[in-house]
Amino acid sequence: MTPPPLQATRFDRLLRQLLEWLFGGIRGSWRRRSLAVLALLMGFYLGQNLTSLWLSQIGQRPVAVLAIVLVIELLVRLRSRWVSGVVPLPWLVVDNVRMGAVYAVVLEAFKLGS
Repeated sequence: MTPPPLQATRFDRLLRQLLEWLFGGIRGSWRRRSLAVLALLMGFYLGQNLTSLWLSQIGQRPVAVLAIVLVIELLVRLRSRWVSGVVPLPWLVVDNVRMGAVYAVVLEAFKLGS
């Protein structure tokens, strides 16, 4: 026996919006989900290696961090200007690489104690 459908109350709409916000990113095809996860991991890998490389070669943390922040800010500005509505797959990959790199940089900052 199936339960009766819920009425379209404000609470029901709120729950549906909350679930869409939380789990909306895992909807879609297998290709889209796997590329999103791979891009997130690749961004973390690149962010971790670039910060380590720049910190060892340049030796000045502010210059390396400023360069990373400028690149990330440029990507955010470009995405917000060109994409509205449903995010196409290339922008999803760019966003996930960016998020992975930001996470790696923040994690590196915590490891360095600054």
